[in-house]
Amino acid sequence: MLLRTFGWSFGITAAGLALAGVLWGGKGLAIVAILSVLEISLSFDNAVINAGILRKLNAFWQKMFLTVGVLIAVFGMRLVFPIIIVAITAKLSPWEAVRVAIDDHDRYESLVTGAHPAIAAFGGMFLLMIFLDFIFEEREVTWLGWLERPLSKLGKLDTLSVVIAMVVLVIAATTVATGVPLHGGHGTIDKGETVLLAGVGGLITYLVVGGVSSFFEERLEDEEEDDEDTGTAQVPAPGGSGATRSQVAGLAGKAAFFMFLYLEVIDASFSFDGVVGAFAISNDIFEIALGLGIGAMYIRSLTVFLVRKGTLDDYVYLEHGAHYAIGALAVILLITIKYDVSEVITGLVGVVLIAASYWSSVVRNRRLGEGSDTSDDKAEVTSGV
Repeated sequence: MLLRTFGWSFGITAAGLALAGVLWGGKGLAIVAILSVLEISLSFDNAVINAGILRKLNAFWQKMFLTVGVLIAVFGMRLVFPIIIVAITAKLSPWEAVRVAIDDHDRYESLVTGAHPAIAAFGGMFLLMIFLDFIFEEREVTWLGWLERPLSKLGKLDTLSVVIAMVVLVIAATTVATGVPLHGGHGTIDKGETVLLAGVGGLITYLVVGGVSSFFEERLEDEEEDDEDTGTAQVPAPGGSGATRSQVAGLAGKAAFFMFLYLEVIDASFSFDGVVGAFAISNDIFEIALGLGIGAMYIRSLTVFLVRKGTLDDYVYLEHGAHYAIGALAVILLITIKYDVSEVITGLVGVVLIAASYWSSVVRNRRLGEGSDTSDDKAEVTSGV
């Protein structure tokens, strides 16, 4: 299963590193390898979040995630998106932006870095909303119960997460967005208006895409309940899964499409910090795209691996740790509007939270296992009597 899931990633890694060696020599190969590791370390929590959504989709949409989704992630976000940003912010034609990216690496880096406040505000607000909606949702399993249970009660106020996100955005626009250092350290500029507009854009994008996908998911659940009431939802889906035929059909329709779209927007939000942070290592657009693209492939494969292995069901706190990592990343993105934050710190925060939630899940499973063994022993003693 490991080779079947990660086979494409291994193959693309070998081909990508070989290509880097041919085009740019040993130095280019090393840069591409470092960028790949950077992307994986920054986006491990992304794989956990993606897996939580992807497991709701059927096999067809999972394949779409690994094919069309990879094209969007690698070529769209790592190659095309920075060029679009350069074209918009510098008011250049698309062809001129491509020329700058290829021929004038220093100017290209400066333009992308100059657009970072808007990128960080958009991505930060989108990720912050994911985190807030998670911690304000009432759930049976809690990781940090002393914190999550009171917050879930507050979450009964429907607009609370939006209000908090808007307050955070206003604070960011009036603090870290003022006196933003210019690229190269020559003076400062006020980016308050830009941050405010971009942040509102991120918030609106989350509400629209997330709201539409939730609408179709809830409608699907209502249809399944109606089928259960009429006795037509008891036919299991092919392949022995727990889903019914009606679930599979629903997940291949509009609900699946908007979940897929929501998944892609989340993935794009996670890629923002990697794309901008990559300029600390290289300002060559093709080295960046190749290195981050290889890393993105592993994140995709890891997402599918987590789904097929049922890891999120076995280690129930992983999603909690990943969402806390998202919250931390959202705050870090907003801070980086003005201040430099090392990619090492960003990556370590996510890794530590994921590792802590994984270990808590292991401890929980052991405790439940021991309790189960004890119950079985008691049952055997009782039946023996």
